[in-house]
Amino acid sequence: MRVAMFTEVFLPKVDGVVTRLTHTLEQLGEMGHEVLVFAPGNPPASHAGQPVSRVRSFSLRPIYPEIKVGLPTPSIADKMVHFRPDVVHAVNPVALAAFGVEVAVHRRLPLLASYHTDLADYLGKLGVGWARRPMVGWTRFLHNRAQVNLCTSPTMVRRARRRGVRHVELWPKAVDVQTFRPGRASAAMRARLTDGHPDARLLIYVGRLSREKDLADLVEPMRVLGAQGYRLAMVGSGPARAELKRAFVGTPTVFTGYLAGSELAAAYASADAFVFPSTTETLGLVALESMASGVPVIAAAAGGLPDVIHDGTDGFLVTPHDGAGFADRARRLLGDDDAARRLRTLMAVAARAEAERHDWAAATRSLVERYREAIERHGIERARGGRSRRGPG
Repeated sequence: MRVAMFTEVFLPKVDGVVTRLTHTLEQLGEMGHEVLVFAPGNPPASHAGQPVSRVRSFSLRPIYPEIKVGLPTPSIADKMVHFRPDVVHAVNPVALAAFGVEVAVHRRLPLLASYHTDLADYLGKLGVGWARRPMVGWTRFLHNRAQVNLCTSPTMVRRARRRGVRHVELWPKAVDVQTFRPGRASAAMRARLTDGHPDARLLIYVGRLSREKDLADLVEPMRVLGAQGYRLAMVGSGPARAELKRAFVGTPTVFTGYLAGSELAAAYASADAFVFPSTTETLGLVALESMASGVPVIAAAAGGLPDVIHDGTDGFLVTPHDGAGFADRARRLLGDDDAARRLRTLMAVAARAEAERHDWAAATRSLVERYREAIERHGIERARGGRSRRGPG
């Protein structure tokens, strides 16, 4: 099968969408499928043997400088036509991937679109809430041009359907359990993350440092927990880094910047618990990576996170924006009493066992079946004389 993939984000950017795409490209290649990726920014020329076509783009400065917006050009359509894809995959279509949608429709090619980021929710966090309703309409319009739509968690499947998106199915979650595992723990990494206090209780967050992640919700809990011997490591970077460093002044918090590969795996496994206050996650891949590392997660009960974490079994779910709730669950899990030690052991084992149920090969086989479904549905629609077109609304 030949797949033309249009994505709004790709390497060298690091986030959950890019992680899913890179693993998917690797798996598709191993299965014998060919993919041509169209990506903005400065991506590598290929990944896992699959070619990547760089698309001219601009940065969303000053709001979100990490985001690169691809500029559609006629040459993109020419490259895609020359590639002769069996199906087009639009990843989180908004700009560049929206152009992929239009090219697929214009060229009468089967189209699958996947929904990874609830941009409408992000807009409110970024101070442009007035754009939320138009974004919902634009997203619905683009996705309803596809024969198949995929979301990465059951919660987001339901949300997309409520917003009027048709033909929505689940793209199963997955995690690399070989890279992320308990045995990656390192005394040197723990000393680094605790700023030289390895015997302290260590909480960790991994991900973008940005407003939509609600990381300011951890400031007050850390003022309380810090006085009780707990420490926090913030792994990652982003547009809110300087703002957050100011907010956490006076708390035992270390900002490490980006970590990747073996360093990132060691960081996860060297922590005692992962804290995740974000209310905008469509899945929360970093939570799965923590669980694969045998580290329980304390997360906001919002978005796709309740589809990942089983409250009281492999982690805790907390009412969104409830700082006291985060502090309470941390003490219950990491206390010095026998009950807390038993709970830590049971949750660590349960977290790892849950992560082991979700591998990238199975998730990619499911994606290939959805590609075939899009091709079949497209053939039926063409035989019936095409489908109706709806504008944004």
